[in-house]
Amino acid sequence: MSMCYRKVILPILFLSAWSAPSVFAKPQQAPADFRVVHVIGMQGVKPNTKGKVTVSKDALEFASGTNKSEILTPSIQDALTGADSQRLIGGTLGTLSTFAPYGSGRFLSLFRTKLDTLTIAYRDSGGGLHGAIFTLPQGQAAVLKKQMVAEGAKTSISVEDEANPQGNSKKGKGQSL
Repeated sequence: MSMCYRKVILPILFLSAWSAPSVFAKPQQAPADFRVVHVIGMQGVKPNTKGKVTVSKDALEFASGTNKSEILTPSIQDALTGADSQRLIGGTLGTLSTFAPYGSGRFLSLFRTKLDTLTIAYRDSGGGLHGAIFTLPQGQAAVLKKQMVAEGAKTSISVEDEANPQGNSKKGKGQSL
């Protein structure tokens, strides 16, 4: 029995331990891509264009197919996140559903999906103030904003304050500011 143990079991254990990922290996932090919809604001990008946003030390880059546009990270003056919703059934089918009989199309428009918004105020090379608005899947805007701030973007409301809109106010009921 011990000979079988040495010839079969030990090599299997050795190979499985060797091929398993190391617990102590540090993960490489590649820039994360965020799937977004550019609502409006970036120069050279059409409204409602779907694409990916990547944040680096130098710039926030929006890429859609071969079209790329960027905003320099240090030029970002403010980044604000918000929550919104959109119709579950959109596009041509959503428009045609409004003509359904007995108001059933209007009823379908009540079904909505939640999403996040990210609004960016930035300055161009001439000092002009511009803005861009993106929509992201729910829960992604705060992550993107945190990456932008870590890379040098400015914000008037910290990520922690946006996550806790009530703040740590110690005022009781009935007290005014």
